[in-house]
Order: sequence, then structure tokens, then C-alpha cells
Amino acid sequence: MIIALWVVNSLLTLAFLGAGVNKLAKSKDALVASGMAWAKGFPPAALKAIGAAEVVGALGLILPLATGIVPVLSPIAASCLAIVMIGAVVIHLRHRDPAKAVLPSVVLGALSIVSAVLGFVAL
Repeated sequence: MIIALWVVNSLLTLAFLGAGVNKLAKSKDALVASGMAWAKGFPPAALKAIGAAEVVGALGLILPLATGIVPVLSPIAASCLAIVMIGAVVIHLRHRDPAKAVLPSVVLGALSIVSAVLGFVAL
């Protein structure tokens, strides 16, 4: 079961690090221009906060497991990322984004829930 946790957490870490760094590195206008139309309704500071939450959550998925220091933080990070993805789904639905925009948030949210359950069971 711990191998499955590592696999899921590794995939989630890559996805959330990429998404979070993207939001931290780009301006609001650049994010909107890259296809994130939902970002129009958020102040730049909120977009940076979302990006920071994704990066911190991604690190929280791996570092506690890798170091063995308070490994219960890993499923807690997964639970928090699932909540972030529930918010993402709500935002996409409110903006009437196409299914291809909503689906990644649903998949990442579901994988975050799987990671949380695996983590709480395995640890």
C-alpha cells in the first residue's frame, strides 16, 4: 500500500508543483491569456495565494514521507489539496467552462482523496 501512496503522491506532486509555479510565476494577464479565463474574477494576490497553496501542498505530499518526520502531514496535505480542487471545480462550473477545463480539477481532486485515504490507512 505504501508503494501505491508513493506513486499517487509523486504524480500529484508533479501536477500541483507545475500548476502552482505557473500561477506564481505569471502575471494575472498572462494567466488569462494562457487560457485561464476564470482568473479574470480574482485579484492578483488571490491567484498568487492559490499558487502558493498548491506548491506548499505538493511539498507536503512528499517531504513528510521522504524524511519520515511527521508523516501524517502527507495525508493532511492531500486532504487540503482535495479541498482546493473542490473549489476549483466550483469556480470552473460557475464560469461555465467546458468539460475539458473541469475534468483535470475533478481528476486531481479524486486523486487527492485517494492519497489522503491511502495515507491515513498506510501510516
